[in-house]
Amino acid sequence: MSSALPANLEKIVARFKRKTDPKQKYKQLLWYAQKLEPMAATEKNPNNKVHGCVSQVFITADYNAGKITYHGDSDAQLVKGLVGLLITGLNDLTPQEILQVSPDFIEETGLNVSLTPSRANGFYNIFKMMQKKAMGFEVGLQESSAP
Repeated sequence: MSSALPANLEKIVARFKRKTDPKQKYKQLLWYAQKLEPMAATEKNPNNKVHGCVSQVFITADYNAGKITYHGDSDAQLVKGLVGLLITGLNDLTPQEILQVSPDFIEETGLNVSLTPSRANGFYNIFKMMQKKAMGFEVGLQESSAP
């Protein structure tokens, strides 16, 4: 693995590693889907839509006190679980911390084996969108601190 994972993401990976049966991994994903807070309909707009996903996926990011808070939703339960997993793992980190995370942690969870190629691709696109939003905050910070 390329770099150390943030603590929350490390816990998630460990949780999935303990589950050897793919059905248990799916149940865990559905649990993350249920944990997601409802997303306002107004936030489900083209600016927040994740492209390259078969299902409808939306991600928003708020920046407060140096940390990012994500919200997300999907019309597909397993994908919603992936969104929930990523939000749980990446919330309350700085933009820099989020940008340092490599998506290869999904391999450690064992989920990449049970996900269809389109869902695995969707996971990657969701992750990249979250990083892109973090990058926007990071760039904004650099520009606001420039002389």
